[in-house]
Amino acid sequence: MNTANRHLATGSWLTMDISTRRMSLIGGAATLLLCAVPAGHAQEHPGKAAYDKACASCHDNPETSKAPALQSLKLLGYESLSFTLSVGRMQPMAAVLSASERAALMDFLVGPDTDSDKWIAANTCTGERKKVDVNAPAIITGFGFDKHNHRHLSAAQAGLRTEDFANLELAWAMGFPKSATMRSQPAIVGTTAFYPVADARTLYAIDIAGTPCVKWTYRSDAPLRSSVGYGEVPDLKRKAIVFGDVSSTLHMLDAQTGETIWKRRIGLYEWSMTTGTPVIHKGRVYAPISQYEISIGTDPKHVCCTTHGAVMALDAATGTTIWTAHTMEEAKPIRDRGDGQMIWGPSGAPIWNSPSIDEKRGLLYVGTGEATSEPAHKNTDAILAIDLETGAIRWSFQATENDIYVGSCARNPDGLNCPKSSVYRDVDFGASTVLAKRSNGKDILLAGQKSGTVWAFDPDDNGKLLWRRDFGEGSPLGGIHWAIPTDGERVFAPINRAYGFNATPDQHQDQKPGIHAVKIDTGEVLWTFAAQPDCSGDREERVRNCKTNIGLSAAPAVIDGAVVTGSLDGILRVFDAKTGKMLFSYDTARMYDTVNGVTGKGGAIDSASITAANGYLLVNSGYSMFGQTPGNVWLAFKPRSRK
Repeated sequence: MNTANRHLATGSWLTMDISTRRMSLIGGAATLLLCAVPAGHAQEHPGKAAYDKACASCHDNPETSKAPALQSLKLLGYESLSFTLSVGRMQPMAAVLSASERAALMDFLVGPDTDSDKWIAANTCTGERKKVDVNAPAIITGFGFDKHNHRHLSAAQAGLRTEDFANLELAWAMGFPKSATMRSQPAIVGTTAFYPVADARTLYAIDIAGTPCVKWTYRSDAPLRSSVGYGEVPDLKRKAIVFGDVSSTLHMLDAQTGETIWKRRIGLYEWSMTTGTPVIHKGRVYAPISQYEISIGTDPKHVCCTTHGAVMALDAATGTTIWTAHTMEEAKPIRDRGDGQMIWGPSGAPIWNSPSIDEKRGLLYVGTGEATSEPAHKNTDAILAIDLETGAIRWSFQATENDIYVGSCARNPDGLNCPKSSVYRDVDFGASTVLAKRSNGKDILLAGQKSGTVWAFDPDDNGKLLWRRDFGEGSPLGGIHWAIPTDGERVFAPINRAYGFNATPDQHQDQKPGIHAVKIDTGEVLWTFAAQPDCSGDREERVRNCKTNIGLSAAPAVIDGAVVTGSLDGILRVFDAKTGKMLFSYDTARMYDTVNGVTGKGGAIDSASITAANGYLLVNSGYSMFGQTPGNVWLAFKPRSRK
């Protein structure tokens, strides 16, 4: 066992200092990297063979594997990549490499480590701007902006009116080194944005009252993953922020100082992960738990599958577990998979959306994902209502039965870990549930599924179905992917891929990628925008797969009476919420001169990327997964008349 794997096995990796960790990865490979290439002789980098051996099958096929492309990997930092190979999602694949091969791979992908944080010192706040005012109004407290997940800001909260959006201009751009995927949104309190940059492994407290500057930073051992939750911890009389990283560790920090209050791993299994944003509510943290055994199961050497999703309630002051709501019972051996090893099940039902809180009924609501082995549990592809106090599942609604999905089974349905029978759709409830009101004053629970369906339930009648509206058949990438915001009268359904990867144009003509405004009371479609590819000029060079990557996967936001969307080809669009009229459009997939001096590049807009505060529309640009265009910028737009 090499040094890095030995530390992994003993659980000591995250407690090691960086220099020791780096030497563990390199092992005895220094001589390999120091070998000179004779002048005049072109020679393939020795790490290319290691890449071909352990990585190429996925990273050379990002559209089907959902992995970042090779060029996106080369944008990452040394520590983020080393974590991924030694502890994170790629550890099973990298296990086939020797210490020298792994070191050569690191050098091939990212080269020697360099200090990428020098820009911070030159952009540190001074004087009054360095202070974090936790008594200022909290504008965005979580993924859904509020605890009902409306993703709706008033003109007063955002500092922007509907009429401002037709007159926007770029105010500034910030770039973040060694980053390719801008996946997470900040919590915003007053003029402070608590902004997580996943690949940089860093949470930045940034003042956005004018040209941005950095108040404080917090560095994680692992790349970050979730967006940021904000709230009060009554027992400590402190305001705090909470977020998750790729190791399923939650970080609870003092919002004013960045001091760690507590940090703990909440993953239930080796393949658990934290994608959804934790919610701070009345002295507790409610944290969703997802999993990625759906990817690990593609390896026939992996005996599949034993992992499932959950929601965990923790004491906000200490991080102690109060309860865990499991989506299903523990897996057990089901059948021989054909080689003497057993398929285990049930498994799956990851929860990678952010809970909505229903204080009136004492519930939280989440959506679940697919099964990863047979039998498909009733809580897969389902909406769950969970008791806030006890963690008991009070009711559930399953939208899609028998959706057993492992990544490789589409290409090889007879694979050892593939189900005997499945609808094989991978249509999770990825979008966070929304608790809204009908025109008669009664509550309604809304949910968006990757099948392309908006669902409406009666929370007063144990989740009785009120209506559904389908927009195509969806796909493993949506359908509806991250969010369905509401302005109180309408819910907005963004569609990424209406018919999956294999449908041909002559098969389906009725649904397109785009966004639909749907009447909350009835499910009636009020207006629709259908996206069209734009490969004009040099966009075919700037935007990967510009003819097909046109969907609206990212979580939209409603600001006053405007709906703000981002697309996979980097186009930011703003619509009038009532009429669907386009108010503004901007191509973010380009190079930027940034205010902090870091080379800036925009790309795809995906995940949780759109917020607003202090008179700025704030947008992430860059997302390297799924064959999309990487980038590393945070953009701020303001009305032109504003100085």
